[in-house]
Amino acid sequence: MGKKAVKSTRKFAASGQLKKTIQARRKHRDIKKKAEKRQATKGKGKQVAKDSDVSEDKEDEAEGPSGKFNKMSVDDFLGGGFMQGSSDDDDEVSGHDGLDEDEDEDDAGSVDADDNESFADVDDLEDEGEAHLLELSKLAEKDPEFYKYLQENDQELLNFKLNGEAEEGEEDEDVMEEDRTPVLTKEVLQRWQKALLDHRSLKALRKLLIAFRSAVHMNEEDQVLAWRIDNSLVYNKLVTTALRYTPVVLEHHCPSRTLPNGKFKAPTQTKKWKTLQKLILSYFHNVLHLMSQISDNDMLRLALSETAKLVPYVTSSRKTVKLYLKNCLDYWATAEDSVRISAFLSVRRLAAVTDASVLESVLKSTYLTLVRSCKSTSAHTLPSINLMKNSASELFCADHAASYQHAFGYIRQLAVHLRNSMKTKTKEAYKQVYNWQYVHCIDFWAIVIARACGKETLLERGGQESELQALIYPLVQVALGAARLIRNARSFPFHLHVVRSILHLTRHTHTYVPLAPYLLPILTSTLSASSKPKASTLRPFDIETHIRAPQQYLKTRVYNEGLAEESAFLLAEYLASPPVHGSIGFPEVTVPIVLLLRKSIKGSKNAQGKGSKSKEAGLAKTLVERVEESAKWIEQRRKGVLFAPGKLGEVERWEDDLRGKVDDTPLGRYVKVQRKAREKRRKLVEKAREGEDEILDD
Repeated sequence: MGKKAVKSTRKFAASGQLKKTIQARRKHRDIKKKAEKRQATKGKGKQVAKDSDVSEDKEDEAEGPSGKFNKMSVDDFLGGGFMQGSSDDDDEVSGHDGLDEDEDEDDAGSVDADDNESFADVDDLEDEGEAHLLELSKLAEKDPEFYKYLQENDQELLNFKLNGEAEEGEEDEDVMEEDRTPVLTKEVLQRWQKALLDHRSLKALRKLLIAFRSAVHMNEEDQVLAWRIDNSLVYNKLVTTALRYTPVVLEHHCPSRTLPNGKFKAPTQTKKWKTLQKLILSYFHNVLHLMSQISDNDMLRLALSETAKLVPYVTSSRKTVKLYLKNCLDYWATAEDSVRISAFLSVRRLAAVTDASVLESVLKSTYLTLVRSCKSTSAHTLPSINLMKNSASELFCADHAASYQHAFGYIRQLAVHLRNSMKTKTKEAYKQVYNWQYVHCIDFWAIVIARACGKETLLERGGQESELQALIYPLVQVALGAARLIRNARSFPFHLHVVRSILHLTRHTHTYVPLAPYLLPILTSTLSASSKPKASTLRPFDIETHIRAPQQYLKTRVYNEGLAEESAFLLAEYLASPPVHGSIGFPEVTVPIVLLLRKSIKGSKNAQGKGSKSKEAGLAKTLVERVEESAKWIEQRRKGVLFAPGKLGEVERWEDDLRGKVDDTPLGRYVKVQRKAREKRRKLVEKAREGEDEILDD
């Protein structure tokens, strides 16, 4: 060991100054090493390292706590004989050495140790209170949304103050002993937060993400974890901190670029980005693993919204993109509505990548997920299916050229199924068309094309016609062909679903499609005098959730009333639509419709008995009266026309002016009243389904 130390030496060791002196020397040594490595990158590493070693040896000899130890190095001091006589001092010093060895190994073995050395200035976290307040004031101006989040959820960090009571060894996160996993405390997490907030520290980010990985895999076997988390509050704080702070730090160091068309480019391949890439991918997979374990909707929404901000940083890994897309679509198809929306926003963010192959994968996977989700439809699943169709249509309308390829292929697939059913004419072949998936697919493509070819989209595109415009005709042919496939009374609900979809398409694209031949047979069948409807105790027939009527509903009054109400409303909607009611030939178009309905109403009265009138006849009669009034209204306006039918330009201008006043016609006002009544009843039914005490009035 060496010669026994004198009494003054032992007294200095016992005074507590030894630990401070050792830490000061080690800190001085670390700063010199970082400076050497920065200079070594400029081609001067070898010479600087040599000089540094010499100067460090000289300093070790020159410096000391008192004049008696000026020529004694730290190693000589620690090897002094006075250590033999004090077991307490020996334990203290040896334990401190073990701590530093662990920390050095942790720094050397971490994922991004080189990155920490490259950004050594960022890792010096000796902050003053005034500087912290200044940083917070700048944050409120630069990122008010993030500052608002801190105000609502992290007041402790905003009120963090340095009292000069910083503990020694703070940089090492209070690691316990050599053979134990350290416990993550609230104070350690708060220091990381402050470093991330004030300096956007990459070293603090690395430590935070290592702790986050420990939190994600804490209950799994065969996992070597860097931290132990014993407090649920610390666990939640760690997860939310990692989710909230990581995008902020990455955007500061490696910002992505958004193009004028809304798409984005990944960060440039700088040295800093290459160093961080593996760490980001590891964190991203840990978040996906965490999402599979939690069921809290608030936490899921937070995870989805924050991971969407990291999409530009993971698009280089196709495996990660595929896994992320699958997870988001699973939540979009099965989760609660608010989580569905967050998942869809993440998918939409992924679709904004400039890589065309990623966009194609997103469109294809989204459509297939929608088709699988609408295999069975009920009163409980219909709202979520409608939400999926509307949100997916927004995705397909983001890039019309890319969507055209998918839309063409899938509409052609519908046509192939229809052709096979028309050729074979078997029960199994008919099931290829008469199913919920076929109905929802027709409705979905009608929504997509209506949205892509509407007037608002046309104005946004500067008058340029959408690529999806060419798919209106084939979609209409497929839909109407499916409606003609089976024409019995049990299939009338299927026909009404198809007509409703095409009616939505015509109303938004101003395309004329003759739908009256598909609605009149349904309405007149309820007014037929051939057989009197039989009474039944069955509950009202819900057409929204059926595509084929059960056998017991046939020829019952409840079924006839449901068909009459729905078909009369759709016929009124069709006649009041801009392509029909906004035409200068509307009076002539309605003549055969009015004649056929009057004849059916008359036959219905004869069947019921003189002077009696059924509900179905009352609906038809009211509709006929409104149609005749609107025809007279247009005839009155046509009297002032001075141009001939051959002047197509003048005709189009007259019709454009007329379409803006369609809602003020007798038929238009009638349709608006019917819409409000149906919407009110739908809300009452929804409240009753949710268990609220509501009375459903007829």
